[in-house]
This record gives sequence, C-alpha cells and structure tokens, in this order.
Amino acid sequence: MKIAFIVCNDVYTPRVMEILTRTGIDFYTRWENVLGKGHGTEPHLGTRSFPETNSVLLIAFEQEEPLARLIQQLAEANSAIIRADDKIRLFQVPLEKIL
Repeated sequence: MKIAFIVCNDVYTPRVMEILTRTGIDFYTRWENVLGKGHGTEPHLGTRSFPETNSVLLIAFEQEEPLARLIQQLAEANSAIIRADDKIRLFQVPLEKIL
C-alpha cells in the first residue's frame, strides 16, 4: 500500500482532476490555496510579490496498478509543461494501515 501526494500550481488542478477521472481514481483528499516553495522553484505564497498558490491531493492506494497509471499520466502531462517550476509533483510514501 502507498500514499501519493500530488502538488501542483492551482492553475493545473483541473488537469490533475481530469487525469484522476481518466485513470478511474475517484478517491482523494484535496487541499486548495496551499502555500510553499520547492527546491529550485518560485515561492507560491498567495501574496502580492508571489501571488500563486498550490493544490495538494492525498491519495491512498491499496493496489499498485492505479498508482502506476496515475504516474504514467502525470509524466505525460508534465512533458507538455514547459517551465520546470510548473511541473506537477508526485511524492510517494509507504502506507502501513488504512482504518
């Protein structure tokens, strides 16, 4: 079992949601207007100087196949995104238990 955190600029949230629909993933928790800064990226702080914000999705996977499809679709989406700052990020971690 795995957990995937997807972090993207709010502008790309509709694209991520479309990918979830296309891959048959209808389970997630989503946070909007998330603030932060990644390695080598511009800050997304929702301020006048740095007006952008992020969305974060948490998805718990009991099986590997849906996660593999999601990773493939996100990689394809990222290939069309020119700026490295704008790439959709996925962080995968082990999941020990779902209660």
